[in-house]
Amino acid sequence: MSDRDGAIAIFSQPYYTSPRLEKILFDGAYTGDEFAAKIKDLVGADVEVVKRSELHTFVVIPKRWIVERSFGWLDKCRLLWKNCERKLSSTLAFVKFAFFSLLLRRFKKSKTKSGNVYVK
Repeated sequence: MSDRDGAIAIFSQPYYTSPRLEKILFDGAYTGDEFAAKIKDLVGADVEVVKRSELHTFVVIPKRWIVERSFGWLDKCRLLWKNCERKLSSTLAFVKFAFFSLLLRRFKKSKTKSGNVYVK
């Protein structure tokens, strides 16, 4: 099964439909109008493919750093360093827990003593 076929199979699950989902960022391997149309039909979101510009030079690519940053945050979670779970649903639960704990820590840091939220 190719990556595109796997993505279509995953997004065909009923819990991926959300009225708030507007755009999904994909890597350069997910190009093609047929793939974008299928995801649009399944999820109702636009597909944006973020490609690399050159192979051997480092350039910050807009929006690609969002995905890389998220993987960096997940790498800090010790539960996810090794995949020792027998079921994929357990690993998915740990990933959700890692992001949830990250959001809680950031929300806690953003509170002042008076209880007001400020933006850095």
